[in-house]
Amino acid sequence: MRLFGTRLPNAVAVVAAAGLVAAVLAPPDRIQGDLQRLMYLHVPAAWVAYLSFAVTLGGSVAWLWRREPRFDRVAAASAEVGVFFTGLAIALGSVWGKPTWGVWWTWDPRLVTTALMFFVYLGYLALRRAVSDRVSRARRSAVFGVVAFVQVPVVHLSVVWWRALHQPATVLRPGDPSIDHTMLAALLVNVLAFTLLYLLLMRARVRLAVAEEEQEARQADGTELAGSAVEAPRLERTATDV
Repeated sequence: MRLFGTRLPNAVAVVAAAGLVAAVLAPPDRIQGDLQRLMYLHVPAAWVAYLSFAVTLGGSVAWLWRREPRFDRVAAASAEVGVFFTGLAIALGSVWGKPTWGVWWTWDPRLVTTALMFFVYLGYLALRRAVSDRVSRARRSAVFGVVAFVQVPVVHLSVVWWRALHQPATVLRPGDPSIDHTMLAALLVNVLAFTLLYLLLMRARVRLAVAEEEQEARQADGTELAGSAVEAPRLERTATDV
């Protein structure tokens, strides 16, 4: 199956539908009730954020090693997707936190470190826009992408190092996951759906980056772009307009 071809959008739709059904059919939490179902969106969003920034790390290291533009494209595209899913995870966590903790936001270590990660990778994207030279931009961004990744393990381990309001890990933990296995199955289906969505967004963003680079190259060579010969209509004044 050509997963990265035309079948990828269909795969995303099918697995997302399966994840929705699994989330609805999964039993409610004994304490939180149906509010717990936000987990089937919140956790996959956080997972994709981790995955995105790991790919940015890999692309950055690969660029520093090989100096090939494709690695820079992948790193940049993955960072953009990661920032989106980090913001989504924070927003969904706030929606869950209001009825559970009584506040939209609290200075919990997991929340603080996640917000810090969000703003640091926003800085990564800002750096890419601030540097016009392609090689210099790729080099600085690659170094930034490597250093910034240290936040990912810090965010994940924050619930272990600093015990506060946020619950500890229930899946990625030593031993058997502490979550009900029916809920775990529904969660894993949604993690797969979000992962496929990540691949779909990455493919679209990398293709856009290639198109942007080709356009920049044509402009640098002085090649006329399609439609450049079209001129705006000129309005001529007549005697009646005076």
